[in-house]
Parts: sequence; structure tokens; C-alpha cells
Amino acid sequence: MSSFRIFDVAGSGMNAQNLRLNLVASNISNASSVSSSIDQVYKSRQPVFAAELKNAMDKNSTASGVNVLGVVENQAPPVMEYAPNHPLADATGYIYKSNVNTVEEMANMMSASRSYENNVEVLNTAKNLILQTLKMGQ
Repeated sequence: MSSFRIFDVAGSGMNAQNLRLNLVASNISNASSVSSSIDQVYKSRQPVFAAELKNAMDKNSTASGVNVLGVVENQAPPVMEYAPNHPLADATGYIYKSNVNTVEEMANMMSASRSYENNVEVLNTAKNLILQTLKMGQ
């Protein structure tokens, strides 16, 4: 494995965690949104990741990055609340609240933030090791 491949792997991990943090921010900011329709209410969004196995059969290539497959909406039903006086109430008097679980989102945020920080540490360590290796020739 090339010494510089570590930068690609850590960079792909940082990109993935950045997407995860952006989705968490979007979910938290829309956690208290209300709609008059079950189809229009905000649904929690989560990223889907997969290991990017380039040259998996190559015995010299043991590193794999993170591939973002997409973003999916949580299929949990929205919270229905009877509020006939609410301006967004439907014909039956119900409003629909987002299915975002803020406690779960905060846990996701802490996990993504720590994963991002770990990837930054990997980059810094690899950089320092390469610099020290180059200094050996002086």
C-alpha cells in the first residue's frame, strides 16, 4: 500500500462524517416542524455508507475508503397530534409532527464528530511520520 493512500482513506472518512453532521443538523433544525399532511411532514434523513473496496483482490491493497451510497428517509410514522385550533390542522383536526428523535440525533452528532476528529488525527500522524522519514535522509 502506498504511504499516501492513507490520506485518501482518512479523507473519505472525513467526507462521510461531514455529510452525517450536515444531516444531523438538518434533522435537529426540523425536529419541531409541523405539517397538515402526512406526506409533507419532514422525515428524518440518514446517510448510507459502504466500504469502498478498490482492488479487493490485490494482496498489496489492504486499505478501503468510505463510499456514500446515498441518503434515506426514516420510515417511522410521524407524530399525530389532535389540535383542531392550529392553523395547519387538517379536516379531522390533526397536525403532523416530524419523526426526528432529538436524543438519537445528538448521539449521532457526537459519534460523527468524534469519528471526524479521529480521521484528522490519522492524517496528522501520517503527515508527521512522513516528515520524520524525510528528515532521516538529512
